[in-house]
Amino acid sequence: MEKVEWKVEGMDCTNCALTITRYLRKEGLQDVNVNFIGGDVSFETDGTRSKEELSKGIADLGYKVVSETISDPVQHAAFNIRHLFANHLQRFLFCLPFTLVLMLHMLPWHIHFLVNPWIQLAICIPVFLVGMGYFGVSAFKSLRRGIPNMNVLIAIGALAAFVYSLIGTLGHMGMDYIFYETTATIITLVFLGEWVEHKSVDRTQKELNKLAKQQKVMANMIAFDDQHQELIFPIENTKLHVGDLILVKTGEQVPVDCKILWGDVHVNESLLTGESKPVRKTKKDALIGGSMVTDGAVKAQVTAVGKDTVLSNILTLVKQAQGEKPPVQQLADKISAIFVPAVIGISLLSFGLNYFAFDVSLTSSLMRSIAVLVISCPCAMGLATPAAIAVGLGRAAKNGILFRNARSLELFKNIRTVVFDKTGTLTKGNLSVSAYQALVMQDDEFRKIIFSLEKFSNHPIAKSVTAEWKTMDSISWKKIEEMKGLGIRAEDNAGNTYQLGSHKIAAGLTNDASHTAYLLKNDQLAGWLDMEDEIRAEAKEVISYLHAKNIRTVLLSGDSLPRTQKVATALGIDTVYAGKTPEEKLQLIEELNHTAPVAMVGDGINDAPALAKATIGISMSEATQLAVQTAQVVLMNKGIQHLPLALGLGKYTFRTIKGNLFWAFIYNVVAIPIAAIGLLQPGIAALAMGFSDVVLAINSIRLNYRKVV
Repeated sequence: MEKVEWKVEGMDCTNCALTITRYLRKEGLQDVNVNFIGGDVSFETDGTRSKEELSKGIADLGYKVVSETISDPVQHAAFNIRHLFANHLQRFLFCLPFTLVLMLHMLPWHIHFLVNPWIQLAICIPVFLVGMGYFGVSAFKSLRRGIPNMNVLIAIGALAAFVYSLIGTLGHMGMDYIFYETTATIITLVFLGEWVEHKSVDRTQKELNKLAKQQKVMANMIAFDDQHQELIFPIENTKLHVGDLILVKTGEQVPVDCKILWGDVHVNESLLTGESKPVRKTKKDALIGGSMVTDGAVKAQVTAVGKDTVLSNILTLVKQAQGEKPPVQQLADKISAIFVPAVIGISLLSFGLNYFAFDVSLTSSLMRSIAVLVISCPCAMGLATPAAIAVGLGRAAKNGILFRNARSLELFKNIRTVVFDKTGTLTKGNLSVSAYQALVMQDDEFRKIIFSLEKFSNHPIAKSVTAEWKTMDSISWKKIEEMKGLGIRAEDNAGNTYQLGSHKIAAGLTNDASHTAYLLKNDQLAGWLDMEDEIRAEAKEVISYLHAKNIRTVLLSGDSLPRTQKVATALGIDTVYAGKTPEEKLQLIEELNHTAPVAMVGDGINDAPALAKATIGISMSEATQLAVQTAQVVLMNKGIQHLPLALGLGKYTFRTIKGNLFWAFIYNVVAIPIAAIGLLQPGIAALAMGFSDVVLAINSIRLNYRKVV
């Protein structure tokens, strides 16, 4: 199966996304995700249908795949008719003068030439054509596909008023039957409402758009002439390849992910991690594309480009999360799917009851049914969840918190227990060797063996040992493997076997469990070493915050009980489980999950199963790749200081979604009956419909600024 990702223009609301989703699924495509806020469409295909055919199908619905070429001019024409103007503001500004002129005849003093219905018709036609070119075409295409969208309501309302007025004009029935201003007002004010809504929705993407803008910048590429003289010339970062050499100077943005070969700099990575304090980077350190050099200059080698960069992966994660629908959205989706047909039915019922049952005039009955059509807002229910999620995920990304799916945002509201790993999570993982003892060999050989073993491990202890005992001379192993939760095992060319790990591997050889790691040679104890680690500065504050929120804290570690208890006591953690294997960690998380929803924070290979099993798995950015891949949330800022923000954003995003859905339902429940009994004119109804979505967008944008911790 091939994964296809497109950018699609022309989507206005959830109904648009639903239309495209149903079309793609009908064509047999898998894993279809459509996000109307960002215009992102992704799916998996086995190649049965060509991409060009699918592009044409989407164009036939009234939308445009901008990342694919559509060769059929008819399809282009269909899209261009609907999108004659660049945006809703231009449509509104075009329609406004005609509408204002039509409204003049409603003033207390009459402008005689406007009383002529033929002149009113001539003034209304440009507005009508622009409105039908957008709303009408969209409505027709959605009806043809069997998925009526919001534009059906607008098109029917405007068309009904226009046709009614046209019949009155042709039949010389008098001005009591002429309502061209109603047609023009509906179209003009809905365009205004749509534009304001889109601007509001765009605000929800603000933080994500900032990240996206960093993807395309100029770079200083280093090359050499035939005399081996160094040349530097500007090049767009999208044209760089892995292995290219670049120069990055003070005040410049790091164009792509790279590794420093020469020089040292201070780098601001706040765009990616939320940490504004510049970080010092020197030879062999990695630079993240999108970060900013505040001081110094380096020559570096490109390590990743395009979709493989850290920044691109962040954007992909956030977009995927935005496209997913949490459980709370399912009810709104079901209602939105039947909303348009239901409103059309209510509109017809309103006309019938007013005209036949309550003896309301034909004209007034028609105006009331039109008002029902144009005040109804299915978009509000569809926008309630995506708008809040877009803001929540955008703010999270700005602060270095990545959510893999929108469901995690909702699940945070239920978390009552947070389980922490110790090394690299509550502690910095920058351990130092405080003591060691070689029992059956010389110290140099002991250190050489441990270094040669640990350089094959990603565990924080291993990284610290290799950094401290680094040597040019190491053993070439015949066979080596990492044992999850236990340590590492190897065999040299002479047939000797070595094991390095926790006390569990030496439990039958010594009762002293106080040391960090033990070395076995041919199943005999060969020595031990002790490591000292530093507790993260923010750990105490984070644990105190969780306790203040009545959230239970648990320390779950594979390390020995004395060292684990020491950290727990220093931080005030409620419960301690020490010396646990990955299987035991998994089992314990399962047991805790039965009691209350659990969040697990970890960073090692031995944490991966537990992270996957927890209600929400939270990984550190510097964690092993396996841990990052199994977690639903990734903290990018090299610490847990933003864990409270992640919890707070999850809870407040869900509250915002509930508030939005409440407003969307109440608005429609109250507005439709008011319109049906004649308390709203169609023009006012159109304005109310357009701005109902704005209320949701503004409420969602508040999430960007409110205090959540």
